[in-house]
Amino acid sequence: MDGQHDPARRAPRWWRHGPAWWDRRGDEERAPRWPWRSTVLITAFVLFGSNFAAHAQAGERAALDPFARVLLFVTGAALLWRQRYPVPVVFGTAVTTLVYLGAGYPYGPVFAAVAVACFSAVVAGHRKASWAAMGTLWAGHALVAHWLYRWLPPSGDSAASWGQELVIATWVVAIAALSELARARREQWARERAERAQAARRRADEERLRIARELHDVLAHSISVINVQAGVGLALLDTDPEQARTALTTIKDQSKEALGEVRQVLDTLRSPGDAPRAPAPGLDRLPELVEQAASAGLTVEVAGEPPRLSPGTDLAAFRIVQEALTNVVRHSGSRRAHVRLDRDGNTLLLRVDDDGPATGAEAGGSGNGLAGMRERAAALGGTIDAGPRPDGGFRVLATLPIDVKHTTHPKEDDR
Repeated sequence: MDGQHDPARRAPRWWRHGPAWWDRRGDEERAPRWPWRSTVLITAFVLFGSNFAAHAQAGERAALDPFARVLLFVTGAALLWRQRYPVPVVFGTAVTTLVYLGAGYPYGPVFAAVAVACFSAVVAGHRKASWAAMGTLWAGHALVAHWLYRWLPPSGDSAASWGQELVIATWVVAIAALSELARARREQWARERAERAQAARRRADEERLRIARELHDVLAHSISVINVQAGVGLALLDTDPEQARTALTTIKDQSKEALGEVRQVLDTLRSPGDAPRAPAPGLDRLPELVEQAASAGLTVEVAGEPPRLSPGTDLAAFRIVQEALTNVVRHSGSRRAHVRLDRDGNTLLLRVDDDGPATGAEAGGSGNGLAGMRERAAALGGTIDAGPRPDGGFRVLATLPIDVKHTTHPKEDDR
């Protein structure tokens, strides 16, 4: 959709996500701050504005006296507690305003304090209390204006028109409605912030698991080859120095490669924006795995050609083969493994077999490697089936979608 015709995109960012200072609302609810400045401004506005209202309504309403000014000051000053005690404040300002009007003092900005108190109470979640306070104010004013006015100042006053009561009722409803709108927007912003925080935590967890899988796959494979070659070197050190030298050379090459890949992973953590970017491994490096397995004494037969894969599937397939061959080296008595690649529609079928038998209780792997395989496959919408074969040995069968969109991690595919 074109951005010029998308209302959500035309809306200001603060309207969609809330102003920046609302992000600290959770801390304020645990320890509300004292709203000194706004309270002083509102109280000053109420006091000075009422003076102008008194001049404009001279002869119609009672003049301001010390009692009136005390009522105005108390009404405004009560707003200082509106975040800590919203319900008492909204009822308190409604009562003092009703007393002010019942004493015949001029109409004016005294209603501003009630409006702010109502707003704070509704936003804080005390909707019924706020509506009750505003209803009490309107009902009390109607009672004063149509019945008690005979005994209340100013003398000679007549009953107010019902049109005036309608205006006041409209004002009360408008204030409460605006407060409800602000409460609804605040709750929406809170939900969106919670969703963004949850999404950020989920991305962090996914990134942590991704890095754990990368480190496990790199280190497990390389260290397994190093372990085998170290055993060969020790066994042949005295009887066949040349073969021992070959084993030590393999150890050096494997450790160098492992250190390089670990360094790439660590670089992405230290400086994600400036990390070196190199192609992620894929099935095009399958001959390297075969060669590395051969240096560990494992003969690998590969059947089938890999189809053109998306980067995410290519990386996952490479790591699955790498981990499966590592498990054969570590946990199988067989010195031969079979890798087969097939395509079934839009699915890559990847199978790794060894003839066994298992050399220990952890046949097929320690569990972390298999869990990593399953996580990689599941992230792409594929599956992993791993277990002993009926005729002996162990089999890993992976089904991976060939075309995967928007599932690969940029750091992983372009390191």
